[in-house]
Amino acid sequence: MLDRLLGNFLMEKGTLSKSQLAKIYQIQEANRAKLGVIAVSEKLMTIAQAEQVNALQASMNKKFGDIAIEKGYLTEPQLNRLLELQGNVYLSFVQALVDEKYMTLEEVAQAEGDYQRENGFTATDIADLKEGNIERIVPIFLDSENARIKRMFSLGIMNLYRLVDAHVYIGRSYRVGALRTEVMGYQGFHGGERAMVAIGGKYEDVQKMAIAYTKEEFIETEEDALDAICELINCMNGLYASDMSKQGVAIELEPPEFFISYSEASSDYIEVLPVYISGGEVEFFICLSSDMKVQ
Repeated sequence: MLDRLLGNFLMEKGTLSKSQLAKIYQIQEANRAKLGVIAVSEKLMTIAQAEQVNALQASMNKKFGDIAIEKGYLTEPQLNRLLELQGNVYLSFVQALVDEKYMTLEEVAQAEGDYQRENGFTATDIADLKEGNIERIVPIFLDSENARIKRMFSLGIMNLYRLVDAHVYIGRSYRVGALRTEVMGYQGFHGGERAMVAIGGKYEDVQKMAIAYTKEEFIETEEDALDAICELINCMNGLYASDMSKQGVAIELEPPEFFISYSEASSDYIEVLPVYISGGEVEFFICLSSDMKVQ
């Protein structure tokens, strides 16, 4: 995630232009293949096995490698080898900066330090951002110590990373009593826990996210885009409910709904997390109160 965060920081500071940053990301992407592709290339898995694991990721809160090991397709040493071949995302970003002679390693290190100081991050925070461990990264950006909020946002971002965009990144969360967005998809659940989970923002940004999720190049109507977002939220909440059921907590999901014109969610306390995904920005928000209203 630090590759995207630092990239934007460098562009805001005028160190890189928008076109230069886009070129760096293209080089980085070309040099980083997906684990399934590497596994097939190394003849450690068949194409059918890789496709099966990819499909299972849509319904399981697990990484590709973990599922492949559980299915018996890979061993732990084989997975470690694949991860080595895949490489670290942030290091490939830095390598591209240096190879293109946009920055030296010393300048990158200086920029890292500036970014860390300006955002009040610790050395451990930066290490987590470099490693890309979402479960440790999300709490860094949250304005809440509530364990449920942390868990729900962490699972949500992990699912967005797996199902929508492997380059998703986030901003600082904030609390509001009401949030108004151009379009919004949302779903509540009750039972052992109550909450409302929603994704909203400008239609053009939500549409980009819907296209990336469905892998359909053309989603032309607002209804189709928001229906896809509701399907995504339902998937995310379903995985959370499955996770909680293992702890003996039964959760009943309510039918997801959406608004295609300006709507407002209101409650005593809504935690909002800005999410930068698929070339747009959306608001991912959670309310733990059962009295959240959307109108």
